[in-house]
Amino acid sequence: MSTTRDDAPSQDFAESLDALHPDLNHPTRLAILAGLQNRDRAEFRLVRDSLGISDSVLSRQMSGLEKSGLLTVAKGFVGKRPRTWLSITEAGRTALRSHLAALRTIAESRFDAPDE
Repeated sequence: MSTTRDDAPSQDFAESLDALHPDLNHPTRLAILAGLQNRDRAEFRLVRDSLGISDSVLSRQMSGLEKSGLLTVAKGFVGKRPRTWLSITEAGRTALRSHLAALRTIAESRFDAPDE
């Protein structure tokens, strides 16, 4: 089947839906990676407070991103106080870029009826 100019927008739309990363369809996960994309790392409290979410919500979402290889979690101490730092992985950066590109294509798409 050949692609014609008339069916290209709907094909782009369908391909973009397929290109969405399943781990980034949750808005909190998307926001976590987006907020980390231009940082080496961020402390748990900074991410939590910036997103206005609870500890448990952030913990649950960061665990999912970590299992998917999109985020790393490092634990340590500052003085005697425990700290947790989040970092986006290279796979996370790639997934975020692809996901955002797919969202842009979807947002710019339209439904066109073929010429009859």
